[in-house]
Amino acid sequence: MHPSRVLRKRLAFDQGIITPTLLAIYSPIECLLRVRSVRSITEKLRVPKTKALISVVDDDESLREALTGLLRSLGFAVEAFPSAVDFLASPTIGNTSCLIADIHMPRVTGIELHSRLTELGYAIPTILITAYPDDAVRARALANGVVCYLRKPFDDDALIACIGKILDRPKPDQGHS
Repeated sequence: MHPSRVLRKRLAFDQGIITPTLLAIYSPIECLLRVRSVRSITEKLRVPKTKALISVVDDDESLREALTGLLRSLGFAVEAFPSAVDFLASPTIGNTSCLIADIHMPRVTGIELHSRLTELGYAIPTILITAYPDDAVRARALANGVVCYLRKPFDDDALIACIGKILDRPKPDQGHS
């Protein structure tokens, strides 16, 4: 199943919307359990979500839109960008509390984006997502300060847990504010 379909279904759960399609896939009890599960995870996020800006960088429009919708439904402020170049040119860099970036993008990859931000003095906690996982790339990314490395299609509970991990950490002083 395409990652954006998984996220759209999960978004319906997150918003408490149980549609006939979802009932065809899951039992009514599973629907209720999934809705409660996501709500309990988001309640555990300690930092006020309204103050957390999450920037999403992915060249796949459908996934970018699905992620943006999911994160907004959870109460986060979200800015989405189709490329790393667009994100680097935006004024939101200094306000970003969490960056979610695809690894494989044209011109500048997610790993290169994280490195450039670090070189520029921005210590933005980063979650990398990829449809092409590689253990060596994962190890290098984590060693270079990436907080989470998720394989597409990823479970949004895993994404929410990564965001919670990031927002629970004290924010480092950055050279650029």
